[in-house]
Amino acid sequence: MKIIRLHYPLDNRQDELKDSAAAIGFFDGLHRGHQNVINKMIEIAEEKGLKKAVMTFDPHPSVVLSPKKQRTTYLTPLDIKLEMLDGMGVDYCFIINFSSAFAALESEYFVSEYLINNKVREVIAGFDFSYGRYGKGNIDTLKANDAFNTTAVAKLTSGSEKISTTKLRDDLAAHRLEEVNDALGRPFEVQGVVVQGEKRGRTIGFPTANVEPEYRYHLPAKGVYAVTLKIDNEEEIYKGVCNVGVKPTFHDNMTRVSIEVHLFDFNRSIYGENVTVYWHNFIRKEQKFSGIDELTEQIGKDKEKAAELLENH
Repeated sequence: MKIIRLHYPLDNRQDELKDSAAAIGFFDGLHRGHQNVINKMIEIAEEKGLKKAVMTFDPHPSVVLSPKKQRTTYLTPLDIKLEMLDGMGVDYCFIINFSSAFAALESEYFVSEYLINNKVREVIAGFDFSYGRYGKGNIDTLKANDAFNTTAVAKLTSGSEKISTTKLRDDLAAHRLEEVNDALGRPFEVQGVVVQGEKRGRTIGFPTANVEPEYRYHLPAKGVYAVTLKIDNEEEIYKGVCNVGVKPTFHDNMTRVSIEVHLFDFNRSIYGENVTVYWHNFIRKEQKFSGIDELTEQIGKDKEKAAELLENH
């Protein structure tokens, strides 16, 4: 997949590009609604003999447009998103730097310089996509342009609610992990590296892998979860129980959240290994215990519950 980074003012014309169909959006999470947009792009591109393209933005537009609600953490950080798009067979990924200068551009300029001049012949976007200064451009204004065809993809719902990145983030915060995974069409995942921790787990019979996220992930809310873990360059998937939180039994004022995974029937040292943690089920909220004995008893119950939940994984 060819990655094309675009900064305003545009100074790197891509004359070697071929005509393409482009799916446009931020696509954080690449949930089932996003997949519908991209799959529609692939269908149109293959039908018309065009290159398959995705046009996305970095950072999230809220960093410029909504300082009180800006998103600086992601369900799928940019590098992960690019890996996934490459795996879907995308030929070109345009990454537009979403700056104050870019946000101030008139919608007609965006269409002329970012779409037409990059040889986009088919535009595919969600029904509510907007662009240009004050968001004045929308699907209808795109359809009015005869330099390319525009396809609007209808919203995808789960129950009565639209599947959206905002809903996914809210669900993670409320421990609704099963709803998150249903909307994604896969388990929520975080990539990271195993680093040295406080090593308390091994002293109470539950050694853990302390996973430091590699990117700025939007993490699940503090609590205990049934998870699986994959070590890079290994085929086996390991089952375990994970605590996301601040370890209140041992710390009164800790604010830094850690990810600690206890793997079943596993006794290797894996410090420095790159791993992926897959979240499957929520078990309970993080809590403070009166002491080691009470904590150890609860971890044993959590382990049994996780093993039960993961039996068919």
